[in-house]
Amino acid sequence: MKELMLGNKALARGLWEAGVKFVSSYPGTPSTEITEEAVKFDDIYCEWAPNEKVAMESAFGASLAGRRAFCGQKHVGLNVAADPLFTLSYTGVNAGLVVVVADDAGMHSSQNEQDSRHYAIAAKVPMLEPSDSAEALNFAKLAYEISETYDTPVIIKMCTRVAHSQSVVETGERVEVAKAYEKNIAKYVMMPGNAKKRHPIVEERTRKLIEYAETTPINRVEFTTDEIGIITSSTCYQYVKEVFGESASVLKLGMINPLPVELIKNFAARVKKLFVVEELDPIIETHVKTLGLAVEGSELLPRIDEFSQNLIAEKLGVRCQVSGVSLDDAIPARPPVMCAGCPHRGLFYSLKKRKCTVLGDIGCYTLGAVPPLSTIELTLCMGASIGATHGFNKMLGAASEGKTVAVIGDSTFMHSGMTGLANVAYNQSNSTVIILDNSITGMTGHQQNPSTGLNIKGDPAGKIDLESLCRAMGINRVRVVDPYNLAECDTAIKEELAAPEPSVIISRRPCALLKTVKHNPPLYVDKDKCIGCKSCMKIGCPAISMKDGKAVVDQTQCVGCNVCSQLCPKKAFSCKL
Repeated sequence: MKELMLGNKALARGLWEAGVKFVSSYPGTPSTEITEEAVKFDDIYCEWAPNEKVAMESAFGASLAGRRAFCGQKHVGLNVAADPLFTLSYTGVNAGLVVVVADDAGMHSSQNEQDSRHYAIAAKVPMLEPSDSAEALNFAKLAYEISETYDTPVIIKMCTRVAHSQSVVETGERVEVAKAYEKNIAKYVMMPGNAKKRHPIVEERTRKLIEYAETTPINRVEFTTDEIGIITSSTCYQYVKEVFGESASVLKLGMINPLPVELIKNFAARVKKLFVVEELDPIIETHVKTLGLAVEGSELLPRIDEFSQNLIAEKLGVRCQVSGVSLDDAIPARPPVMCAGCPHRGLFYSLKKRKCTVLGDIGCYTLGAVPPLSTIELTLCMGASIGATHGFNKMLGAASEGKTVAVIGDSTFMHSGMTGLANVAYNQSNSTVIILDNSITGMTGHQQNPSTGLNIKGDPAGKIDLESLCRAMGINRVRVVDPYNLAECDTAIKEELAAPEPSVIISRRPCALLKTVKHNPPLYVDKDKCIGCKSCMKIGCPAISMKDGKAVVDQTQCVGCNVCSQLCPKKAFSCKL
């Protein structure tokens, strides 16, 4: 049956058809929907893990037990999972193990542009790269065959445009696969003596995979002319085909590690001019040049941001066959902003009021860095806020301890914040950590985490009590505040910063967008009381604007949180006209 599918949905369908039994992931755009779609199949056990390292280790355990397993994450998530990945290359697998990494060229929802092909090369594991939804489905099934044939984990590299675009796929039936577990200390216990013996196996496997890359149908030549030849992969293949049509021959690479040798040499010998079109780093181009071939690529095309049809046409000097749509009217800028009723807003206002130095983390609350709050001064990676605050305070001492805080979300704290807090407790920096507990993993679309008490299906699950956890880790001062209560937030921040020991403030209020949250009636502004002082504008709520010198509340956005009313000196806000 043929169906129009999102790339991520198609990949999830491929997992089901491949007989996958176990899925463990951590949400991260643009990979999240793979696991959210996989959980819809009753044949697959799915879970959100606390972080990507745990997810990969759990998936390996399922593979070891003899069941096909999967682990998904975005590119920066693979950084977290790199530790088990590199050694999994040595141990190999039992049942097939496939890892998806979704890169985000253009940084639509990421803190860097990272090319995950480097991980496949460094870990010496095969990597496949689909260019549309149909390939996402088919490559998922093929990846398990490769995994079990060559005794290796296999990485599938997605990107934003493939993950979040739709194309037609042809679905198939599920094939169940199960293997017996056999104790094998020499294969799976990676102490130095055993690991030394496994490394030559990895090198021999790579040699065999190069042979496979020469003939696999997913590396294919589309020969139309001897004038121009282009080697490409992923979404760049789609752009090249749209720009050049039949005026260029194409070598499309579906397997990008290890790369073929003879296939590339033979293709190059058939064309007069050779180009490589690939986003971010010149991985393919470097390989081609290593083979002694004349090729152009990175000196013409940028190493930053996403490509487009028009960019490729411009840089390669051809007339673009793709027509775009131009807009006569300028589109007004829409800067990112926390939602109306976001529980983080009141807490950040209190931090700004106290002129705190705020070291931040990854999540919706990163928007606390933008005007008018402009509070967060650092965002590095998941969990870094606490470790950075510890080091900052250790170096500056009393000059920073009384005004510096770390802010981190509940899901991010469970992901990688706990070890930072353990460091604060163990090495005793006088640091204040604020856990922004909005009872969900917000930025990636409302996924559960170990502190919510619900699993991936929304069923009751084990729940970690943040207050008890922080105390168990050695933090004596732990308190909970309601971020809608500005006076309470202000008092807590003042007292904990003044305390002579580490402390944790838990700012607890569910995300305003959760379906389970019941909102108060929207507020109105009494124009007779409003003096146009704009005090209410200091929190940056998108539901509040100024018109004719008076504050106005958008009734369709306001959730009645009453934070603005606490700022109004004339009490002009109320829930009645």
